[in-house]
Amino acid sequence: MSKQNRLSPSRVLAQYHYIVVFLIVFAVYAAASSSLTWNGMMNIFRHSAVIGILGLGMGLICLTGEIDLSVGSMLALLSGFSVVVFNLTDSITVTLLFAVVCGALLGLLNGFLVGVAEMPAFIVTLATMLIYRSIAQYACQNLDKELIGGGSSVYRMIADHQSYQSFYQLGNGRLLTIPVVGLILTVMTLVLVYVTTSTKYGKKLYAVGSNQKAARLAGISVSKIKLSAFVLTGMLAGLGAFLWIAMNASADPATTGNSYEMYAIAAAVLGGISMSGGRGRCLGVLFGAMSYTVIDKIIVALKMDSLINDAIKGVILLLVIFIQVAGPRMRSRLHGKKSA
Repeated sequence: MSKQNRLSPSRVLAQYHYIVVFLIVFAVYAAASSSLTWNGMMNIFRHSAVIGILGLGMGLICLTGEIDLSVGSMLALLSGFSVVVFNLTDSITVTLLFAVVCGALLGLLNGFLVGVAEMPAFIVTLATMLIYRSIAQYACQNLDKELIGGGSSVYRMIADHQSYQSFYQLGNGRLLTIPVVGLILTVMTLVLVYVTTSTKYGKKLYAVGSNQKAARLAGISVSKIKLSAFVLTGMLAGLGAFLWIAMNASADPATTGNSYEMYAIAAAVLGGISMSGGRGRCLGVLFGAMSYTVIDKIIVALKMDSLINDAIKGVILLLVIFIQVAGPRMRSRLHGKKSA
């Protein structure tokens, strides 16, 4: 195949369609918004941070051909308990370590049941979704009020702590007008791009998602790869929970992370990650998360009824998945006709 064919517009579009999708969505937002500013653009970046980080974890799991419906509830549980740890220790570092390690343990539970026990991921993570949020709500109602910051149904960071302002500034501060949380999302994206494209572990992820039987014949431990993907997703959920409380200084166990499993899936799918496994790029998740955030902004800018918000997002998600499934089939048919 010649270099010209490799760099044809259709191939470039197929490889980087997530950038094109983002640009189209952003153009619609620019047209719908009466006053689009640099500050507004950076707010999109900021609001994409937590969804993007959860989406990166979801992308890893989808690459193996599995799914995790518990990430939203995991975010609620980890953010609530991280607030408790901060209130006890007054330490940002200890809070971060707790969130990531505890997230790894929650992911380990999911990964063991799916990867080792070979239970269906949909059922396992649906069950743990209910378990994690239930524990978060129960603990909030029954822990000492001082541990949850004096609230009755919400975990709140104690504002009198010495580290409070530094922690809150981390979540809401900017570096050269760019939100710090957005920079953290970018760094994590670049790390996972390197891991998935330039390491043996990344190649194994794609191999497992593409063909499990072939991966086993090649000597890859499918159960360990799936287990590790869920653990990494749990760690990313822990990082997302840490950023959540840094941005909001609180966590409501009833609403924090509500529907975020859907948003994470949408970010991964809009970013080109295949739900069937083995195809897609982590870089696309960054653009997928921002696209989903911009869609939210468009709905607000057009003054649509908030009750129809999720319906619009659901339709968009179905369309993207339909294009993912139907697109390759249409291309193969066209190639078949040309060959004939």
